[in-house]
Amino acid sequence: MASPMRSLAADPDRYVQSFRLFLERSTEHQSMREFVERRLPDLLASIGNGKSTINVLSVGGGAGEMDLQILSKIRARYPGVTINNDVIEPSAVQISKYKELVAQASNLKNINFTWHKETANEYESRMNAEKKTKKWDFIHMIQMLYYVKDIPATIRYFHSLLESQAKLLIILVSGKSGWETLWKKYGSSFPLEDLCTYASCADLSRMLDSAGLKYQLYELPSHMDITSCFIEGDKEGELLLDFLTETMDFVKNAPPELKRQVMEELRKPGCSEIRDGKVFFNNNLGVIVIEP
Repeated sequence: MASPMRSLAADPDRYVQSFRLFLERSTEHQSMREFVERRLPDLLASIGNGKSTINVLSVGGGAGEMDLQILSKIRARYPGVTINNDVIEPSAVQISKYKELVAQASNLKNINFTWHKETANEYESRMNAEKKTKKWDFIHMIQMLYYVKDIPATIRYFHSLLESQAKLLIILVSGKSGWETLWKKYGSSFPLEDLCTYASCADLSRMLDSAGLKYQLYELPSHMDITSCFIEGDKEGELLLDFLTETMDFVKNAPPELKRQVMEELRKPGCSEIRDGKVFFNNNLGVIVIEP
């Protein structure tokens, strides 16, 4: 009998709900913000030299929280310069949240926003169909490469759109994270449907090395409190399990043996650390910055 398990991506509303909870329970955005504050200004040092306009492309911009942080750093480095920020994002819900965030912000002078409700692949197809090649001074892909069909081809395409002094910034889970352990062991049992197989920064580094691309790699420590995942009937715990396994209603739909093994794995040192009776999942991130 076929497994009743379905990919979480098949239900965009539940996906967004579980993703928002993941952000609440993890230090994901705090870790990224720290990187943006401390490291990003140096990486931006040459992208706008001599330019009156800086073109930024956000691939999978989500609800815009990190985008606005990044834009504030670009504006601080190049005061008075016009910034054109294009956003590729397939979720209407996320775009709506992003627009609300922009409407509420008071410090976005000289920044123009354009949203494209489409996936990275759809953007590439549209640009190819329209025979357009727009070049960018800064492109970033934050936690989105899991959702493209062909990661090397996607990177090759967006890398080809970089201006001569530009940078392509990618954030994925670290090869030393609990995600790496969980997905390498059980990924083939989860219903990814038409999504790409799980990938970490370790996989990405190998791809970039074989493509001969120059890049820098940074490791960002992060964790997520998954204690509620072990409380039977806890709705938030069930949502977090959906996010961890990319499975809709994992608790209800996973075969009992798979569920038992995954719950056991999540407590092990390869995935998590137990402190003061709480279970903290290793959510370490990797940042890769690719040169033109």
